[in-house]
Amino acid sequence: MNEESIDTDKVYQSPNEISGNTNTYPPKFIIPSKAENLWAKSAISLLLYLAAGYFFFQDYHILILITAVVLIHELGHFIAMKMFGYSDVSIFFIPLLGAYVSGNKREISQKQSAIILLAGPVPGIVIGILLLWITKQTNLAYWGGFSLHITGIIFLLLNVLNLLPVYPLDGGQLLNRIFLDEDSMVSKIFVIISALLMCLLVWAMYRQSHSPTSFVLLIFPLQLLMRHFSQHKMLDAEKKIEAAGINTDVDYADLPDEHYWQIRDILIDTQPHLRKLKSGAPYIYAANEERMVPLIQACLHRHLLQDVTITQKLLIIIVWLGALFSPWLFALDIPFFTRLFA
Repeated sequence: MNEESIDTDKVYQSPNEISGNTNTYPPKFIIPSKAENLWAKSAISLLLYLAAGYFFFQDYHILILITAVVLIHELGHFIAMKMFGYSDVSIFFIPLLGAYVSGNKREISQKQSAIILLAGPVPGIVIGILLLWITKQTNLAYWGGFSLHITGIIFLLLNVLNLLPVYPLDGGQLLNRIFLDEDSMVSKIFVIISALLMCLLVWAMYRQSHSPTSFVLLIFPLQLLMRHFSQHKMLDAEKKIEAAGINTDVDYADLPDEHYWQIRDILIDTQPHLRKLKSGAPYIYAANEERMVPLIQACLHRHLLQDVTITQKLLIIIVWLGALFSPWLFALDIPFFTRLFA
């Protein structure tokens, strides 16, 4: 779709509207093919990540090392999601905080989700263990100007911490997706407890380092709590959508134009941050209508295939705990992990 066809200020009128019927619905908003946009946004986020990292660390060696660890971790998620047919898969970097992989799929498998979540930290843990083993068994201490021992520790540290059973870390997402009902009260309590634990972790880091930059990490629990409480508003919207008799068991591409605008009106009515948008006829696109599309897509039912057997759950637990406790299982002499249970 070219720029002329996405004029967000245009009021779409048909002969029916001109004759006085204002209930005619224009086409639902279609976001143009965004493969190039996704790669551009990923590249821009990486540049911002590197700029902020260099400003903070003032050492390009540390910056390159941490970026490499984060990139390999996210590539694991990326490759697994592509392998399982997710669309619009991309990597976005968050300055000073890390990165995440996003993608879309309407039918979600628990089994595939477990592989995707483990595909990030497990390869990094294996790389970390191999590097530490190499430094112990050989005289090779540096490669390309980087200490293999320090590199191994960073690979191990960042990926093991990511497997902690705290949402939204990979370990917490794994626990929530495989072992908890994501819509249950237990899952909601788990998310709130995770946010509180992250706040305590930030406070502990500040007390140890006395660095105010530790509080930057509070963005994670704050976002988690905001997302949690916003879900209550979305439940209100979903109830009204169901009461309106709108079929949400469809892909966005198959959603009728009429239902797009009806769902949009309900979202504007129930979501405080959308109240400034115009609802009702005559129907027009907002200046940032593309932001409405993911919200409407979120209202369409996603199918979670509970295809993990008890035996497979046991295997997932073994892999998860094995990776999480790998520094102790391999008796690695790393002070940070040693002090945890000292």
